[in-house]
Amino acid sequence: MTDPELTADRSRRTAVWPLIHAERAALAADLADLTDEQWATPSLCTELSVREVLAHLTAAASLNAVRWMAGVIRCRFDFDKQVAMRLAEQLGTTPAETLERFRRVVPSTTKPPLPAMAMLGETIVHGEDIRRPLGIRHEYPIEVVTSVAEYYQGSDLVVVAKGRIGGLRLVANDGPFTAGSGELVSGATLALVMAMTGRSTYCDDLEGDGVELLRRRCGMA
Repeated sequence: MTDPELTADRSRRTAVWPLIHAERAALAADLADLTDEQWATPSLCTELSVREVLAHLTAAASLNAVRWMAGVIRCRFDFDKQVAMRLAEQLGTTPAETLERFRRVVPSTTKPPLPAMAMLGETIVHGEDIRRPLGIRHEYPIEVVTSVAEYYQGSDLVVVAKGRIGGLRLVANDGPFTAGSGELVSGATLALVMAMTGRSTYCDDLEGDGVELLRRRCGMA
């Protein structure tokens, strides 16, 4: 006999994958005509270029749980070393090869031992890590970015988000997202997502008495 809750959970996870695929495809399209200089642009990820962040996304879409754990053991549970190793595997010898490798994983449903919603969050957040420094604007469906905001406000998995917004009240001005209590931080849902995942640049797009506290927390691990 099928457990209704288990069936509903599988349905939710299945529904997330088309959103991930759509965001990957949009990112690949946005990067199709970059110059070598643009590929070398520093991203919003510390010490990584936009090209390296794209390779990181490719790596995440290429690692199942078994390969992920094998890498963790190989790197002696140094997770940062594992990330760097997998990024290097997917970088390729030229920017064109980096992009082509990413294009190949656009339809992938392979993932490390993470919820599918975390993969959607990674795709959107790292997509903005790439787009913002390049001056590329992308419009996300509000229901998609709201789902990601709701996920991050309750999670510190992979990236500290829940802990970063403790004691703050987040209110989106372009959608239904709200979270927490305390000093107000308001703005576009995407800006809230990016700030709660540590991107201080997006605090410039936010308003409220809690913005400076959130900005300071963005500088913390």
